[in-house]
Amino acid sequence: MDVISTDNLPPGERFDFWRDVSAEVFVPYDLRCDPQLEREFQGRIDVGGFGGVQAALITSMPHSVHRTPKLIRQADPEVFKLGCMVRGTGMIAQDRRHADFGVGELMLFDTSRPYVAELHPHVPVSQLLLLRFPRTLLPLPSRDLRKLGAVRLPAAGGVAALSSQFLLQLARSMGELSPADTTRLSTLTLDLLTVALADALDAQAVVPQHSRRRALMAQIHAYIREHLGDADLNPESIAAAHHISLRYLHKLFQEEEHTVAGWIRERRLEQCRRDLAEPGLAGRSIQAIGGQWGFRNPTHFSQAFRSAYGLSPLQFRRQNMAVHAERTGVHTAAWTSLNTP
Repeated sequence: MDVISTDNLPPGERFDFWRDVSAEVFVPYDLRCDPQLEREFQGRIDVGGFGGVQAALITSMPHSVHRTPKLIRQADPEVFKLGCMVRGTGMIAQDRRHADFGVGELMLFDTSRPYVAELHPHVPVSQLLLLRFPRTLLPLPSRDLRKLGAVRLPAAGGVAALSSQFLLQLARSMGELSPADTTRLSTLTLDLLTVALADALDAQAVVPQHSRRRALMAQIHAYIREHLGDADLNPESIAAAHHISLRYLHKLFQEEEHTVAGWIRERRLEQCRRDLAEPGLAGRSIQAIGGQWGFRNPTHFSQAFRSAYGLSPLQFRRQNMAVHAERTGVHTAAWTSLNTP
């Protein structure tokens, strides 16, 4: 992960630096900023690669980006960009279309055609995740994708909602990803982009079967994570929510060498383990933590936890809190309460 920032530059040089960096990382732009903001401008770009997709998390003060015909003639890498607003609001205009966008909403634009994009000035600092990828990377005709330029893909419902959730999570975790994570996520990123854009074009038939299957699994995984606290979460309810047969659901998990119930249990145990290791939750009972993540029976929870991690929930909590206390040198009255479930 590379980080580019204006932090260590004199205020008068920051926006010129930002303009140069944007041209190098993305494509040449005509960047514009309110003169008063320009004198105090601050910005940061966290850049990473996901296979053929470049991901850039942009955190900056308000400004506008103009991709002009002259700049296109100077340099045209023939790439599309897809943005997901993480914080703030913005606007994009291309091919006589105009759209405002907010947090979680997606927008596509073609760098081979003129456009204007803006971070709205009423938000002091905005954050945008921008994916840059060659046209040839998606199995969708460029002429069809251009129909989506400056079209807002809402974050509520459907595949676009899954893509939005995935990209927002990606933005939150970019700085923590290992090389193995980026390799694994590169394929999933492309699959989700392909399916979301094909869905917006009503062209699902052109999406390869393996991409549809992986995107469906990502959607199912996201659904399970969202409903982990529901004790009634089960294969039947998951299959019904995704309009597939129970048999096909089990087949999808078998292809990944998992069972549906086993995958749910593993995710629930991971959440319980995380909460039991959190010092800020020391006052919460073990039974309450298990119940929050779908374990109705405390005995079953304790047995499942021990089977997965080799310690009972109480032993695991004591061990982690002792390490925390040793690191911080802080021993509080809350420590005593940890001896009881």
